[in-house]
Amino acid sequence: MAVEITDQSFQEMVLNSDKPVLVDFWAVWCGPCRMLGPIVEEVAADFEGRALVGKVDVDNNQQVSVDYGIRNIPTILIFKNGQVVDKIVGVAPKETIAEKLSAHL
Repeated sequence: MAVEITDQSFQEMVLNSDKPVLVDFWAVWCGPCRMLGPIVEEVAADFEGRALVGKVDVDNNQQVSVDYGIRNIPTILIFKNGQVVDKIVGVAPKETIAEKLSAHL
């Protein structure tokens, strides 16, 4: 299951992680975000133990969203060793997301 990441937990959960981290920036009111949600949950289950998959609600966690220039949602950022190593803007199929995350394991 994807974990909730907040402005307060971002440093510890994402930047300090020893595993790759996929972060889904989303909002409750965003239709495409709701379409992507189940896909992100499937990826979280598939990569359990190998990577962290989390979600940032951009309405409740604006600092992280501003820090990473999130202008469109959904946006997925993949982090490794505290750095952004890949980005997906918009809805993407599970295979695409899994392929991009696998490349950083």
